[in-house]
Amino acid sequence: MLTFEQKLQILDSYPELDRKNVSLGRVNYQYEQSVHDKKTVAYHLHPNGNGFVYAGLLQGYDVDDKGYVNIRDFTEEDLRNLVAKSIHSLSTGGKAPETAVVPDYISKDSPGGIWTDGDGGTLTLKYEDDLWYIYSGINLEMVFETREEAGEYLTEEGFKPQKK
Repeated sequence: MLTFEQKLQILDSYPELDRKNVSLGRVNYQYEQSVHDKKTVAYHLHPNGNGFVYAGLLQGYDVDDKGYVNIRDFTEEDLRNLVAKSIHSLSTGGKAPETAVVPDYISKDSPGGIWTDGDGGTLTLKYEDDLWYIYSGINLEMVFETREEAGEYLTEEGFKPQKK
């Protein structure tokens, strides 16, 4: 079982989520860009280890009457997978893929480089000062702590690494 601090650290690693401290030491995480009325991804994370993640639009989860899954005994991998699917389901209006597969080119060992989208747009991924920076020209677009997060963001935005 993950500790409260570990769960917070995992959820804090998603830049698209806004942390909201609520009563009794509990914490919620909201996804403000949701295309649904539902914005809360993580609900009532508590120092005792209890907490819930929204899976109301997903298949294969035992949800309560509000669409939440109890994450008390989740592993890091299970929690990350569920949070990614929850965000995806709230951002698209549809169902998330059954598994959150990380493409081979989103490896923590791979270098940065130029990423392009279908419209010819380009972004540059660079590793500097222990962080991954994404630039649009000379302008800073986003910053991530891990290569995986940066790659996931770029992929979600429709970008792929430029072939050399």
